[in-house]
Order: sequence, then C-alpha cells, then structure tokens
Amino acid sequence: MATLTETLAKLEALGDEKMRAHNKKRGAHDNQYGIKMGDIRKVADKIKKDHSLALELWETGNVEARLLAALIIDPKKLRPEEIDAMVRSERFTQVADWFQSYVVKEYPGKEELRLHWMLSDDPMAARAYWALTAGRIARSPEGLDIEGLLNQIETEMPTASPEAQWTMNTALAYIGINHPEYRERALAIGERLGIYRDYPVSKGCTSPFAPIWINEMVKRQG
Repeated sequence: MATLTETLAKLEALGDEKMRAHNKKRGAHDNQYGIKMGDIRKVADKIKKDHSLALELWETGNVEARLLAALIIDPKKLRPEEIDAMVRSERFTQVADWFQSYVVKEYPGKEELRLHWMLSDDPMAARAYWALTAGRIARSPEGLDIEGLLNQIETEMPTASPEAQWTMNTALAYIGINHPEYRERALAIGERLGIYRDYPVSKGCTSPFAPIWINEMVKRQG
C-alpha cells in the first residue's frame, strides 16, 4: 500500500514547468506540480482503489493529488455530506470535472445530491447540479420539467457564475440534441444569449456554442 508521502513524492517527480504554466492559465492555483493527465492515470492504474489514501490526497488541496484521488476513491464509501464538502472545496474546473465524472456520477445517491444542489448559490455546487441535470436530460429525463429547465436557463444563464454557466450550457445543448420537440426553442435561446459564440475551438472539435453543438450532434444522429 502506497503512503501519502510516497505518492506525493512520485507526483512531484512527474511535474513539469510548462504544464504548471498551462494549468495556471486555465485557473489552477499554485498548489500544483504540473503533470500531464495521462501520467496521473498511470499512477492511478498502479495504485488501483485506495479510499483512505484518496481522502488523504484530497486533503492536501494539491491539484494533481486531487485528480489522483478522484480516480482511486471508492464513491460508495463516501457520505453525502462528504461529497458536498468536497465539491464546494475545489475551484479549479479540471479537478471539479474529474470529481464529477469519477465520483459524483458513480455515487448511488446522486439524485438526492442533485436536488440538494438545485438552489445552491455556491458556484461549484451549481456546476455539479447542472452537470447531473444534463446527464438526466440525455439518459433518464422521466420526471424532469424540460420546459421549466429551459425557462430557468434562459433567465439565469446570462448572469450565472462562469463555473455554473458551462454545465448549464451543456444542459441546454442536451435538451436540443435529445428532445426534438424542444429543439427549436433550445436553438433560439442559444442564439439569443450568444454565450460561447466566439469560444476558441481546436481543429476537429465541436464548438460549445449551443446552436452549433446541437446542429452538429443532430446531423451525426443521421
């Protein structure tokens, strides 16, 4: 079993100044080593699951330690209040999104957490709420008020925090992609708000601007 000290030393040895600068541009704080995502995954592959170590890593507040923690933690062993505190404690979106993908989405009580975060004014809790809501829009929309969600997005997205705005936009796009009866309105909202219209996109990637995103995914559906 790897210890916290050993694991942090291994992470630090993988650090790179260019990656630190890259992370800093994307909003990371100074408590980081600057490690490529693939290298963190390789470390996780060797450790497998280690819940206790994951909790220790998370407590350091270090970017890569938290990314690694998200990969080796056992979501089923966490209490709802632990997940809530962990979500609210991280402001770097790369870490937040890994925690969302590998921990929150795998948590058996995620729907209860989604409802708990629904009215939160904490930007990271709101980001998590909209990410989970987007997942339900795409895969299990039963019981969701899609019309109400569109009303909320149209009203609140322009002034939402940047963290919450990103996943709120995902929810808007998923409505347009997965629910043809609401597609026209989703496209109209996206056009009117114009959020991410000029977002820089690498060649071969789809723009996060909702109308482009929706139309591209619908076209792929055939």
